This record gives sequence, C-alpha cells and structure tokens, in this order.
Amino acid sequence: MSAANLIQLSDEKDLRDALENKSQEVVVYFWAPWAEQCKQVESVVDDLANKYSKTQFFKVEAEEFEDISEAYEISAVPTVIIAKKAKIIGRVDGVNVAEIVKQVAASCGATNGLSEHAATAAAAADASPEALKQDLNTRLKGLIERAPVMVFIKGTAAQPRCGFSKKIIGMLNEQNIKYGYFDILTDEQVRQGLKTYSDWPTFPQLYVNSELVGGVDIVAEMIESGDLVQMVPEEAIAK
Repeated sequence: MSAANLIQLSDEKDLRDALENKSQEVVVYFWAPWAEQCKQVESVVDDLANKYSKTQFFKVEAEEFEDISEAYEISAVPTVIIAKKAKIIGRVDGVNVAEIVKQVAASCGATNGLSEHAATAAAAADASPEALKQDLNTRLKGLIERAPVMVFIKGTAAQPRCGFSKKIIGMLNEQNIKYGYFDILTDEQVRQGLKTYSDWPTFPQLYVNSELVGGVDIVAEMIESGDLVQMVPEEAIAK
C-alpha cells in the first residue's frame, strides 16, 4: 500500500503548489512505464516515502508532463529530484539506490525528526539489499540503456563544461537526434568505471542502441558519411 504522502501526479498544479507553499523538502521521482530500470528505484521511493512521512513525494511520468521534465532537465529516467521552494537541493540520475537513500536522508531527515546519520541508517535498512549491492557494471549497463541514443559528457546538454562535450551536443542537435545524457562530473565512479567498461579512455562517449559509437572525431566522420543517421532508431529522430 502506498504511503499517503506519495502522490502519482495527475495535475501539475499539485506539484507547483507543493513547491511554492511548503517550507520543507519535496522529493520528485521521474519515471516512464516502458523503462524496466525504473522498477528498482520505484520500490526504494515507496520505502522512503513510508519512512519520511512528513515529506511530500511525487511520482511524475516524464513523458506525460513534458514541461516539468524540461524545467528540471530530465533527459532520461529514472531521475530523483529533491527540491525546496522550487530550488533543487539534491539530484540523482539513474539507478543509484545508495545515493538516492543518502541524499533523501541528508535533505529530509531533520524535517522528520531524524539526524542525518540515523536517517541514512534507517533508510538503508529499508532499501532492498539486492538494490544496494548492485555492482558497478550493472549500473553502467543501466545508464547506457536509459535511452536509444545516450551520450556521456562533462556538464549538461544545456551547459556543457568542455569543448568536446559542447561539440558533440551541437552535432546531435544539428542532426535532430533525440538523446539522453549523463554528466560524468557528478559521479567519479561512473567516470572512471565507464573507461574500463567500454574500453574507451576519453569523453564524451556516444552510445546507440547500447553499443559504443565513439567520441567526437568518429561521430563527426559518421555524420559526414551519413552512417550515424542510418544507425539511429527512427524514434530517436525528431520530426
């Protein structure tokens, strides 16, 4: 049974009102019904909502509420945002259960009468052991599969933080290719682990249908030859 403080969003006004009117934190979980990787995070969000009963939790179907997703720069699911007065104070992209537990504990523990240490311990105890033990390779695989076209960059799509990342984002946009992205500067474990996982030592890294394409130079060559557009699935081409 879902906690009373866990709301499946049906009207974006409810989320807007919660962010504007409440002085405490609001946890927003973005998901999609087709994304298998969301199931793991959803069970953790359910557990956290029960533990932090004084905190409002929202489940937002990302593709149904495009304006909200765009406002929070949601490029792939699952993503968990912690906000207060509409300002983001915490964010976890992808299936990183331990980090979700840690950030919710740090942000919402005091509101619920728990110290950060006690909140972290309690939330970790409630999270499924299988999820918390998820190994790095499984997590990397999940990140790569978050979107048909996935790019790992420094910074965000709106604000790349290196010239090569800016260049590859520009190339994808020029080709009207829809893509998900992950900011490797937010997670050193992903940044280092992906180099070994993909056997590719530099960033950015572009994946299509979960297969590594390469970096800026290879992508530029494939665009020039027309091979990239042919490789990208039809649903990932903006009409």
